[in-house]
Amino acid sequence: MKAMAVSNLSLFLSFALVLVSVAISWKERLGLTKDIFYSVARAVIQLIIVGYVLKFIMHVNNALLTFLMTLFIIFNAAWNANKRDPNPNRQFWQSIVALIVGTYVTLGVLLLTKTVKLKPMQIIPITGMIAGNEMVAMGLCYKALATGFHDQRQQVLEKLALGADVKQASMSILRRSIKTAMQPTIDSAKTVGLVSLPGMMSGLIFAGVDPVYAIKYQIMVTFMLLSATGLGAVIAGYLAYRNYFNRQSQLREN
Repeated sequence: MKAMAVSNLSLFLSFALVLVSVAISWKERLGLTKDIFYSVARAVIQLIIVGYVLKFIMHVNNALLTFLMTLFIIFNAAWNANKRDPNPNRQFWQSIVALIVGTYVTLGVLLLTKTVKLKPMQIIPITGMIAGNEMVAMGLCYKALATGFHDQRQQVLEKLALGADVKQASMSILRRSIKTAMQPTIDSAKTVGLVSLPGMMSGLIFAGVDPVYAIKYQIMVTFMLLSATGLGAVIAGYLAYRNYFNRQSQLREN
């Protein structure tokens, strides 16, 4: 089976799909036209740069360069996850810790079970998938925490007044936030193959791989994303909820 190839002309002509979003923005007066063009231009530039960087790293096949690339991916994911936290007292190191632990624990299990090999062509894309999904989960967790502490401020104050510590006073909010963060990945796992054919599976099929083998890889991806988003959400949540309290264990003003 011949691998699918996209010519430069085909890629250029497919830009017409972007114009669909532009037309919707113009027709509905959404004011998103500038953002659409900016996001597309940024995506193209970033992907071209990353493509050549990955080509170099995969050609060199050096473990140190591969590790540094995974750190670069994790740092950027943590930076974006941290920006999604509405809390003005957010701490960047908390996102870093959550992503490092979630990503490397998941990668470690995959390596120990020999599901993947310590090769840049496998480690780097998988790290990107893990960190990207963790980033989304952590962002959801942060936003749910902010909403919970805003909406349930009085309940938290009452619990503190009755002698509860900050963890006990925050537990219902924390659990709901973690659940909110993990739910999209769980819902995706329920419908994979029936509603959607995810990127890993589709990419392998496009490349000419036997669909049965592609399915095995997709099952592995499903397992690893459930692990990664769970770890990322739990660690980020348990670190971030304390940012809503001062050193005297008092709830900060909104």
